[in-house]
Amino acid sequence: QVTLVESGGGLVQAGGSLRLSCAASERTFSNYRMGWFRQAPGKEREFVAAISGGVGTTYYADSVKGRFTISRDNAKNTLYLQMNSLKPEDTAVYYCARKGSGSYDAASSYVDWGQGTQVTVSS
Repeated sequence: QVTLVESGGGLVQAGGSLRLSCAASERTFSNYRMGWFRQAPGKEREFVAAISGGVGTTYYADSVKGRFTISRDNAKNTLYLQMNSLKPEDTAVYYCARKGSGSYDAASSYVDWGQGTQVTVSS
């Protein structure tokens, strides 16, 4: 099991930016396929973005494509989510997770989860 710790959430005005970080406990982080999900109150957890191990192929939900960027620094065992042009509908708790088997956009494919970090976008 991998321990994942998110940070970087906060309150921002619409149109602003935030960068989330997710620190992993394992030095084999570079091999991990990783993802970001979010969950707003009263809604199901939804896929935001994912990145493969190795060359780092990226995947995005349509709702964030062109605004969010997922990246990783394997030397620091850290995953990032750069969020630009934020909208009130981006308000949610954001989670990073390590992927097991299955599709990138399914929460059930992920085996280890962080505790989440709150992002609130005011209008």
